[in-house]
Amino acid sequence: QVQLVESGGGSVQAGGSLRLSCRLTGYTYERICMGWFRQAPEKEREGVVIVDRYGETSSVDSVKGRFSVSKDNVKNTLYLQMNNLKPDDTAMYYCAATFDDCALNDANTFPIWGQGTQVTVSS
Repeated sequence: QVQLVESGGGSVQAGGSLRLSCRLTGYTYERICMGWFRQAPEKEREGVVIVDRYGETSSVDSVKGRFSVSKDNVKNTLYLQMNNLKPDDTAMYYCAATFDDCALNDANTFPIWGQGTQVTVSS
C-alpha cells in the first residue's frame, strides 16, 4: 500500500525558512507524480509545486523564486525547501502522489495524500 508521510512543518517569522519532507512508502520511487498542496483556513486547496512522472516541475507563481523542490530517490523522499516565507504562506501543507498524469491546478488528479503538516508564518 502506497503511503505518504510528511514532516518538517512548524512556526517561523516572516523571512524565515522551513524544509518539508514527504517520504513515499510501498512503491519504488519511479514514474510517479508527486507534489505539494496547501490549504489555509476557509480557502480552497492550492497546488504549490509538482514534479511529474518525467521530472518536469511546475509551481504556482506566488512561490517562484522562494520555494524549491527536490527528490532523493534513494530515500524515496520529496523535499520542499521554503525560503523567505511570508504570512500568506501559512497553511496546512499536504504531500500528494499519483501514478497517472497530474496537474498543479487540479487536486483531483492526485488520489494519494499524506496527513498534512502545519506551516505558520508570523509577521
